[in-house]
Amino acid sequence: MAEATRDDEYEVVIVKYGTRHGHRAEVYLNYGVYGEPDAPIDMDYFVWVIRNEHRTILVDTGFSPAGGANRNRTVLRSLPDIYADLGIDTEAEQTIVITHAHYDHIGNLDLFPNARLVIAAAEYDFWASGMRERKQFAWSTEVEELDGLVAANAAGRVSTFVGAAEVAPGVDLIELGGHTPGQLAVRVQTSEGDTLLASDAIHYYEEYEHDLPFAYVADLPAMYAGFDRIRELVATGGVVHLVSGHDPDTLNRFRPVTEGPLAGLAATIGTPTPSTKAAT
Repeated sequence: MAEATRDDEYEVVIVKYGTRHGHRAEVYLNYGVYGEPDAPIDMDYFVWVIRNEHRTILVDTGFSPAGGANRNRTVLRSLPDIYADLGIDTEAEQTIVITHAHYDHIGNLDLFPNARLVIAAAEYDFWASGMRERKQFAWSTEVEELDGLVAANAAGRVSTFVGAAEVAPGVDLIELGGHTPGQLAVRVQTSEGDTLLASDAIHYYEEYEHDLPFAYVADLPAMYAGFDRIRELVATGGVVHLVSGHDPDTLNRFRPVTEGPLAGLAATIGTPTPSTKAAT
C-alpha cells in the first residue's frame, strides 16, 4: 500500500481567514512587568483541516460575520468560501474538534448542522454554566454561538472527554487548559513528522518561547504548565511541527499554497493524497 493511503497519516492545511492590528500591551498579560515598551503587533485568525483519503477532520470554525464585526476584525476570505475551496461539504456528517469556545473558534458551527463536535468536558461545562455571563469571560464569546453549542449537545451531537482522547487513528487531543478551562491542542501524524495544532495554548510563538502569558487567561498556572508540556513534546521529538493559534509568522513556517483561491492564505504540512491535491 502506498504511503499516502495510510489510515493514520494526514495532510494538515492551515488557512488564514482574518486579521487585526493591535498592540503588545493588549495581547500579553501585565506587559509592563517585562520592562519592554509597547509596540504594534498583528494577530491573524486561522482554521485548520486534517485530511487523508479516509477522512477529513476540521479543527475550529473561525469567527462568524457578526462576531468579527462586533470586534472590528478584518475578513480576508469568508469561511463558507474557504470550505468550498477545500471541497468540504458543510451539510455532511463529519467531525469538528473544538479547541475552545471563544467567538473566533466556534463562530460558524451553524454551517455544519450534521457534524459531530468534540470538546473537552471542562470546556463544555464551563460555557454551559452561568459563569459565561461574567463580563471578563463574556467578551470573548457570542451568546448565540454558545447557545448553539448547548443545543447541539441536547441533540446528541457533542462528545466530551477528560485529559486526552483519540479522535481517529493518528489524531490525538491533549487537554491543557489555561487560556480557557479546557483549552485543547491537537497532535496529528503526518509524513513529515507529528504536528501540534496548539490553537490558543500558544497564540504567538514568542509567547511560548519567552514565557509571555496571553492577556485573556482562565488559569495562569495552567497556562504556564501548558507551555512546559509543549516544550517537553518538542524537546523529546513527540512534536516536530508546532503551529500557533494566531501568529502572523505561522504560514511562513510551512509549505505555502501558491495557486488557486487560497494562494497566500494557506500552508500545508504532510504529503497530500491524490484526492486532496486539487483542492489546494
